[in-house]
Amino acid sequence: MSGKASENKGVAAPTWYEPGLDHVWLPYAQMKTAPPPLAVKTTHGSRIVLADGRELVDGIASWWTACHGYNHPHIRAAVESQLALMPHVMFGGLVHEPALILARRLAMLAQDSQTCDLDRVFFSDSGSVAVEVALKMAVQYWRNRGIRGRNRIVAFTGGYHGDTTGAMAVSDPEGSFHVAFRGLLPEQIIVDLPVDEATTAAFEAALAHRADEVAAIIVEPLVQGAGGMRFHNAGVLKTLRAIADRYEILLIFDEIFTGFGRTGAMFAFQEAGVVPDILTLSKALTGGTLPLAATIARRNVFEAFWSDDPASALMHGPTFMANPLACAAANASLDLFAREPRIDQVAKIAAALRAGLEPCRKHHGVKDVRVKGAIGAVELEGIADVNALRQRFIAKGVFIRPFGNIVYLTPAFTIGDDDLARLTGAICRVVAEGC
Repeated sequence: MSGKASENKGVAAPTWYEPGLDHVWLPYAQMKTAPPPLAVKTTHGSRIVLADGRELVDGIASWWTACHGYNHPHIRAAVESQLALMPHVMFGGLVHEPALILARRLAMLAQDSQTCDLDRVFFSDSGSVAVEVALKMAVQYWRNRGIRGRNRIVAFTGGYHGDTTGAMAVSDPEGSFHVAFRGLLPEQIIVDLPVDEATTAAFEAALAHRADEVAAIIVEPLVQGAGGMRFHNAGVLKTLRAIADRYEILLIFDEIFTGFGRTGAMFAFQEAGVVPDILTLSKALTGGTLPLAATIARRNVFEAFWSDDPASALMHGPTFMANPLACAAANASLDLFAREPRIDQVAKIAAALRAGLEPCRKHHGVKDVRVKGAIGAVELEGIADVNALRQRFIAKGVFIRPFGNIVYLTPAFTIGDDDLARLTGAICRVVAEGC
């Protein structure tokens, strides 16, 4: 794969571009036919600066991670300070200040009421691994209690939980990116979300028939992200909690996308008033600075592993678990949530997205326009050439990556009004031109 990232005539690609490009394998890309990737020189705020001098307004905050914008000075200073002290130390038999402070802060954030006891944090280094840990916790929870056979997970059509094997198995088998691996994946129970009487009845029927096989239910609360930016209301989560309790099944909320303000509350489960047994977090945890994830368990889940028997321990340990640099970045990110009006900013973004994207609804080929917090989605009847559509956005000075039949925005919470208007305006113009 080769070619110039720059469309500016007379601007040469940087010297590192061509020699290195032939040795990388890019994500979610058919390398033979995908357009050459853009060479990035630097970032700031909500802007990506290309090596050829162009600046793009970033509409997706690097897969929803850079919630405070790029290069926030407070996070940078925290990482620089930690780098001078200790860039990394293994978490096996050793602990360090950034991780213990972060664990306590996450537990306190999650415990928004006296009835919530999400207070034991297991760190990892990616969202997919956080999900893997949650699934292992759920299955071993039952085994440690002497109950065999509960090794299936209930998940939902339209769901997406990551690209590792266990995470793929609980993602939508038809609508996700994982069809090619169907023969590899363990069989799980995939059903429709209980959004109405019919789907609720079908969900209950499936559980009634197989409840003794089920260790846990996993769901993305309020928004199914990479599965199509599909929204559901808090009533769905209340239904899941009630049915999980009835059949004594653990409930896992995957908040890797929705956590840290994206839907309008610090965590989506707090907005819904439903407490999961296990919670997964990543993405915006470090403000888009370094990879880090967390799986948080309620006290009764942790207590099932508390034993004199070494075989009852959770046998999982990522090499870079609780990396001090990443924990320092996460603590700095939480500082910003505490002292800056991030949730208010999300509310303002939501209003601007509704106003800015609503004109798309009148255009041919648009199925729906929907907004939830700092998430805006325009659902199309179809996209003929997603790579060409992405290039059209770049030509308009914005970085937006449609997928499937969805054009979406998940900007930094600190984005300026003009930049946000430029993003919504670009979508409206491109949709009007036809996709």
